[in-house]
Amino acid sequence: MIPVEDPRPAARLARRRFLTVTGAATALAFATNLPGQSSAAATSTLDDDPFTLGVASGDPLPEAVVIWTRLAPRPYEPLGGMPYHAAEVEWQVATDERFRRIVRSGRATARPEYSYSVHVDVRGLQPSRRYWYRFKVGRHLSPVGRTRTTPAPGQRVDHLTFAVASCQSFLDGYYTAHRHIAAEDVDAVVFLGDYIYEYGVSASGGLRNLAEPVPSQFRTEADTLDRYRLQYALYKSDPDLRAAHQAAPWIPTWDDHEVQDNYAGLTSKTNAPVEDFLVRRASAYRAYWEHMPLRSPAPQGPNYMLYRRFTFGRLAELNVLDTRQYRADQASGDGWKVDSEQRRDPARALAGAQQQRWLLDGVRTSHATWNLLANQVIMSRMDQDPTAGDLYNMDAWDGYAAEQKVTLDGLAMLRGRNPVVLTGDVHAAYAFDMKRDFTNPDSQTYGVELVGTSISSGGNGSEISAAGQKFLDSNPHLKLVNERRGYLRVRLTERELRADYRAVPYVDRNDAPVETISSFAVEAGNPGLHPA
Repeated sequence: MIPVEDPRPAARLARRRFLTVTGAATALAFATNLPGQSSAAATSTLDDDPFTLGVASGDPLPEAVVIWTRLAPRPYEPLGGMPYHAAEVEWQVATDERFRRIVRSGRATARPEYSYSVHVDVRGLQPSRRYWYRFKVGRHLSPVGRTRTTPAPGQRVDHLTFAVASCQSFLDGYYTAHRHIAAEDVDAVVFLGDYIYEYGVSASGGLRNLAEPVPSQFRTEADTLDRYRLQYALYKSDPDLRAAHQAAPWIPTWDDHEVQDNYAGLTSKTNAPVEDFLVRRASAYRAYWEHMPLRSPAPQGPNYMLYRRFTFGRLAELNVLDTRQYRADQASGDGWKVDSEQRRDPARALAGAQQQRWLLDGVRTSHATWNLLANQVIMSRMDQDPTAGDLYNMDAWDGYAAEQKVTLDGLAMLRGRNPVVLTGDVHAAYAFDMKRDFTNPDSQTYGVELVGTSISSGGNGSEISAAGQKFLDSNPHLKLVNERRGYLRVRLTERELRADYRAVPYVDRNDAPVETISSFAVEAGNPGLHPA
């Protein structure tokens, strides 16, 4: 487990105090073998369907994939309405959707201390192969999920397709974009954060025209383990989100709203004491793991090793970043601010030195044609307004100038590795040429950054706002701004990357169609965006 990196002595002292004062309570809260809970109990008496939150798969490898479900017959009740004892869950993986050729099967235990979530790391599979999976509890059979393993190391791969998505506020509209992702034949869905928003939910459900009101327990902000669990249950009530999980393996990472808006490492945005905020962070990280198709072990307390790497034969490597857990507080009070010594302070971390070394060393030693970075906040330099001098987003990589420079310089030196940054967060579709000198349009291009828009966050959106036009005018390396909702489809071959920006016209009602609003091509060995 990687420790939280923070350069501030006061923060380190506060963290030690937290571990001393609340360590016993945290250990109890996250125990895995509490008395009376170690043996599975019969589940044949379950009357209601326990698979209301669907199924999912994720973190695929050449010989393995994680399959997931959570038992929740009454998802808005404590522990999903399950009786308080462990439950036995059967699982099967087959090479056909009718399960005539079952290749792996077994039993797993769904435990109350993990909110009856099940994470099965299915091993012994074949590389680059499609599989189907399902679960069974008593007389109840789950929906069937479809998944895929990755190509073997060194394997030649003709093509790969990823869907890239982020930012799905329940209040802001329907997840129709996920229905369209489910219809795409993708090798994986890369989700870049803000899977939930911690905010309380009104009875009306915001922009959603719900047949039944949202229950009263959702009115308060999520800040405890039980409340975060409820928030995931509400989000997973959306059938289009469940369909996207069923259709392909997911490779997820988090941003801020899985815990709290714009939190930074040890720092709460409500000025909570560090020891109190770490309890909240531990609860949020625990609930996140419980509801994502991630491998064991679960987070232990407020730390979780989320950054990781996936190799897709000789065609691509995907480096999944975590830019929240290790970062220092935002400079200058957050927001869009002018340059400052604090912004340029080399002691201030975003990804942190250890993760940064892991990233650059991985790209340097990669044998893949394309090296993708699954990243949360904009990495390229971005000025807000040409008439007001340089204004930087303190929550993005621009707010951590020293670490940004080391990372971008490192990627520039690895131009031949075809670095491609995939980013979420901003609820708009952007496309950047990444430059040695972002202030000089004639400077060498060494990579591209593709920023997908949101699934629903921001409501219906628009083609381009006045602020978006200012971004476009202020940044010559920025080639696209579009503020509709949707996702990014990335197709790779040995010769070319194609990025299709897919968007829906509205999210305040169901059944929106999808269209490709812009496409770019990137030639392998010749970085830079070209209209496709």
